[in-house]
Amino acid sequence: MTAQAASSFVGPLQWRRIVDWLREDGVIDAEEAQRTVARCSQAESSQHPLVRLASVAMARARDGKPLDIEALTEYLATRVGLDYLRIDPLKVDVGKVADTMSASYAERHKVLPVQVSTHELVVATAEPFITDWVAEVERQARRTVRRVLVNPLDIQRYTVEFFALAKSVRNAQKTSGTLSASSFEQLVELGKTSKQLDANDQGVVKVVDWLWQYAFDQRASDIHLEPRREQGVIRFRIDGVLHPVYQMPLGVMAAMVARVKLLGRMDVVERRRPQDGRIKTRNQRGDEVEMRLATLPTAFGEKMVMRIFDPDTALKDLDALGFSPHDAQRWEQLITRPHGVILVTGPTGSGKTSTLYSTLKRVATEAVNVSTIEDPIEMIEPSFNQTQVQPQIDFDFPEGVRALMRQDPDIIMVGEIRDQQTAQMAVQAALTGHLVFSTLHTNDAPSAITRLMELGIPNYLLSATLIGVLAQRLVRTLCKLCKQPIEGATPEALIEAVKPWKLSGGYHPYGPVGCVDCRMTGFRGRIGLFELLTVSDALKDGITHEPSMDTLRRQAVQDGMRPLRLAGALHVAQGITTLDEVMASTPPPR
Repeated sequence: MTAQAASSFVGPLQWRRIVDWLREDGVIDAEEAQRTVARCSQAESSQHPLVRLASVAMARARDGKPLDIEALTEYLATRVGLDYLRIDPLKVDVGKVADTMSASYAERHKVLPVQVSTHELVVATAEPFITDWVAEVERQARRTVRRVLVNPLDIQRYTVEFFALAKSVRNAQKTSGTLSASSFEQLVELGKTSKQLDANDQGVVKVVDWLWQYAFDQRASDIHLEPRREQGVIRFRIDGVLHPVYQMPLGVMAAMVARVKLLGRMDVVERRRPQDGRIKTRNQRGDEVEMRLATLPTAFGEKMVMRIFDPDTALKDLDALGFSPHDAQRWEQLITRPHGVILVTGPTGSGKTSTLYSTLKRVATEAVNVSTIEDPIEMIEPSFNQTQVQPQIDFDFPEGVRALMRQDPDIIMVGEIRDQQTAQMAVQAALTGHLVFSTLHTNDAPSAITRLMELGIPNYLLSATLIGVLAQRLVRTLCKLCKQPIEGATPEALIEAVKPWKLSGGYHPYGPVGCVDCRMTGFRGRIGLFELLTVSDALKDGITHEPSMDTLRRQAVQDGMRPLRLAGALHVAQGITTLDEVMASTPPPR
């Protein structure tokens, strides 16, 4: 039966009709159709036919795989001649969508606006043969309506979410009047209310709850609340890339920031200086999720960033971090040493914290005292003794390390070496028989040695205490569900990128395609690239007698160090990531 013939039907969908179509088109065989009819005829149900058939798990004739609700919806869309859509909430302008029709109207007709342009309104439906609402919506919206077929469960879920969010924002806005947050450019409007929006207002509470839940669902690593001149912008960082999510009235955004500050035990009144805080919450599965908060005064109000530490992604096995077998073995040997300094280097957001925490968790046994001094504490880990620096009471990194030394630690983790005092204390701790982990901001592993020298650590102390430096970067990995092999690809570009190094082994590159699962980006998740320098006797001599960068780098390579770009190139050859990703995030090999 053609789409035209199918479109002659009027009224609600019927499961029997869908089963007949599936059998006619050869999607399921006659036996499977008979089994489905027999099973569904046993009882009446108010479920949508697609939901009901999905629960039966009909076997597809082609490969025997069960037909889930998305597969059934996509098939039906093709059958009736409509476009199939899987709703990506990040691409829906919730404010605009909620203005086109009321929540009660959308629920009554089981439709949901998903896209609004100048001349067109895209409306999701799961009932292709019910069209009596179209003319009315076109008249009200003054736009032509284009229907798309969407999974009925998604329509139900997002109808509640979108309209509830829009209502909460509207209510919060009403409460706040025309409040503008404290701005660099203060606009004076006479006769307007200056009533502050309360952080505990129900509208604000709901919007903040929605924001967190939404971020967890989308696998976001950071939430950015950014005040702009006219509106506030909410953005999520997913797999290292920022995505705009929602535009918020400035008054509502200021109240949201105040709400989060209140929950994070920060000074709500103080908006002139940066602040740090933390919040612990639970996701839908009931797992505890920690968030690190940081505020920054900007021209148009307070900007806030919430860093999400999901235990599923933050704490991984060393194998899952992305270590090659070569580097994994060398790293294992390093972290079992009884004393010395081990540094993890890289720019902000390169995964240093995840690597350190995963490593410390590996070595933290009942027989070992692991103590940390951090600013701020990134994640609470029960197997460590964690301390946070408090500069306001003169409890900084050097003082913290000094205090830890009196606590009989075996392993010490110093959050970051920023100054000479902290570096000296870390070295002193290593000299007195402790294993010290810390982070440093340098471009590659050999640069960490010269950086410590610049901070004032003498050569002889450095060669006596430093045992290893790990430089790292994060690159996006290709989506496993949609990546495709690149036919006829040659390794010339890859060989050129890693010169003077040479590559051996197979070359099986893959390219991004894009699917619903990866949000049409072609990438899902990230993996670490590592450059591990181990301090050998020869390198110690170099540090003591000839501490030039070129000499140290050559010796490190002889000792087994592989540059970051080479580590990335190996992942490209295996089809895990792309050459563009590696080139964008790693320095050229020298």
